[in-house]
Amino acid sequence: MGDFSVVDLPPSIRPTECHLKDKDGWIVETNDHPIEQVQLTVDPTDNPNLPVLTFRTWLIGATSCVMLAFANKFFGYRTNQLGIGPVCVQIVSLPVGRFLAATLPNRDVKVPFLGWSFSLNPGPFNMKEHCLITIFANSGAGGVYSIHIVTIVRAFYHRKINPAVAFLLAQTTQLLGYGWAGLYRKYLVESPYMWWPSNLVQVSLFKALHQKEKRKKGHLTRFQFFVAVFVFSFAYYAIPGFLFPAISSVSVLCLVFKDSVTIQQIGSGMKGLGVGSFGLDWSTVAGFLGSPLGTPASAIFNIMAGYFVVIYVMLPISYWTNIYNAKSFPLISSHVFDSSAHPYNTTRIIDSKTFTLNVEEQESYSKINMSIMFALTYGLGFATLTSSIMHVALHDGKDIWKSWRQVKDTTKEKTEDVHTRLMRNYESVPQWWFYVLLVLVIPLSIFTCVGFGGQLQLPWWGILLACAMALFFTLPIGVITATTNQQPGLNIITEYIIGLMLPGKPLANVTFKTYGYISMTQALTFLSDFNLGHYMKVPPKSMFISQLAGTVIAATVYFGTAWFLLDSVENICNPDKLPNGSPWTCPGDDVFYNASIIWGLVGPLRMFGKLGLYSALNYFFLLGFLLPIPFWWIARVFPDKAWLRHIHIPLILGGAGGIPPAHTVNYLTWGAVGIFFNYYIYNKYKEWWARHTYVMSAALDAGIAFMGVLVFFALQYYDISGIDWWGGNATDFCTLASCPTAPGVVTKGCPVNH
Repeated sequence: MGDFSVVDLPPSIRPTECHLKDKDGWIVETNDHPIEQVQLTVDPTDNPNLPVLTFRTWLIGATSCVMLAFANKFFGYRTNQLGIGPVCVQIVSLPVGRFLAATLPNRDVKVPFLGWSFSLNPGPFNMKEHCLITIFANSGAGGVYSIHIVTIVRAFYHRKINPAVAFLLAQTTQLLGYGWAGLYRKYLVESPYMWWPSNLVQVSLFKALHQKEKRKKGHLTRFQFFVAVFVFSFAYYAIPGFLFPAISSVSVLCLVFKDSVTIQQIGSGMKGLGVGSFGLDWSTVAGFLGSPLGTPASAIFNIMAGYFVVIYVMLPISYWTNIYNAKSFPLISSHVFDSSAHPYNTTRIIDSKTFTLNVEEQESYSKINMSIMFALTYGLGFATLTSSIMHVALHDGKDIWKSWRQVKDTTKEKTEDVHTRLMRNYESVPQWWFYVLLVLVIPLSIFTCVGFGGQLQLPWWGILLACAMALFFTLPIGVITATTNQQPGLNIITEYIIGLMLPGKPLANVTFKTYGYISMTQALTFLSDFNLGHYMKVPPKSMFISQLAGTVIAATVYFGTAWFLLDSVENICNPDKLPNGSPWTCPGDDVFYNASIIWGLVGPLRMFGKLGLYSALNYFFLLGFLLPIPFWWIARVFPDKAWLRHIHIPLILGGAGGIPPAHTVNYLTWGAVGIFFNYYIYNKYKEWWARHTYVMSAALDAGIAFMGVLVFFALQYYDISGIDWWGGNATDFCTLASCPTAPGVVTKGCPVNH
């Protein structure tokens, strides 16, 4: 059978008893996983004899991690940003790995003084090596959130920050969550009901690239299907990506009613309700919400139900009844405004000497105003967070408690699925590895904040509070992510809490947010990768080592790249002082800077408290906490109604939470594609779905990624824009959709309403 051929039988005819294939060492077990999508995608097989953490893994993985980290940070500062994802490395590393397997000498190398030795070429390049390389590279592709802090301190606030503080900040924020990820392995990785749907796309791609398959007459193998879809996606993206960007969002109503503000607000897929809008571009479908092909149908239905309630009920009622003076501002916008409906002048309210809020100036100037959709997004974000806690407690609390008792009581019989049984062939990561990581990183995080003169404004207790919040929310958010492919964030609640406790300190706010929000995100990333390794049968210790090494390397490269650019590019991130056409405008850091002003400098008390305009939004916390209870009770009263068990209140409440920056056209196309494939095709043509859907998702993403890189380096890098014609702009021609409709409000390019 060898490296590139795995037993690939449908569940109905797989062997009913465990047995060992003596020739190649393959173990084949009964496929008893309770989730059908996993049964159809992940093979119940393993070969424990395959080498994994090899010289090739280290060489390709570390190199790709460095390259992705440098490229993504370097181009992240530019106006036309470029993000290179791990799927590019996943494809390119295959021929590189096979080339090294064919050319490297087959000899052992001894490590001086340590008594270790390793083989330069342990045999054919295998799927487990490939999986580890992709995880390694993902560390460089995922970004280092804390570098935003370094950038805004130096380029926006024009203050100094010690390079040691910046370096430690990058390392500790990325590593902190790994410490408590180990506490949740039993619940979020080994539990078969925590199945991490997005990982099935990766598994399908690995299988398509590695497994030999005999082509049936009139059909394509999975690899051939992947190549065909990849070539089509690559070639087609030249149209919406460069030649005809307008097809990314087409709004029929705007093309017909060119002079009506209200109709364009209803019809715009970019700035309005999106009625009658559509997009002919995969990046429109998957750009903001991820691939719908990797999201379960039940999650899609819940998200779209929430989307329709918010966008077509709550938003129109709130806007056209002029709640919060909504008609004075755009219908949908992520910007903030003053009482005159002009963009809020944040520099006016900063006391440059003390680096705090100038209270008198702010009170004489204006309170902060938001678009009604932005206000609803915050309120629904509050509700989503509290509903996540209650939903998981009601629906999964009993199972979590049972799992915890089984962990504590080794005499209890444990229920294991096929993949957990197969992973028993490998040593688990000792729990003390995670404890040591926590013992090292938490004190180092405190030192980063309080040492060096306390440049980050956050006291020692702020780190402990951030850790406590992230530790608490990792489990409920992890359960939702592992079952629905959707991850509610902690950024809003962390900004809110520290803004109340330390008002007027912008750096304390963003630092606390980073330690609280990103450490939870990193913990879930770690657990997701562990689950991928679980499906691919990668030894857990090899997974831990590669994840840790990749994270340290990526954080170092991100810090070094950012520090170099901040030192070498004059007036970086300052468009007013940059030469005309200079690309170093830092759009992502500009958003981060404004958040530090709103939440840190002005503070939630002057937005959502008694001194602000939006105190009523705090009731969403209570609404989110209580709303799951009646739906859970109804599902228990009517157990024969299976659809009631699929009602997921956190997904419904957070359904439209991505708007802004996502647009209504993104949701409409995402929902339509997801329901068609993961509901209609899944139920009607299950065999086709099992063979092709996840492979198609990976191929579409990969095609866009490679064409995006080609267009950037061949054209956009040299400031060559698209063709100058009516379809050459990424607009839906709804130029009036952002206009206010309140009488007398004047906005450039908009008609004056009287």
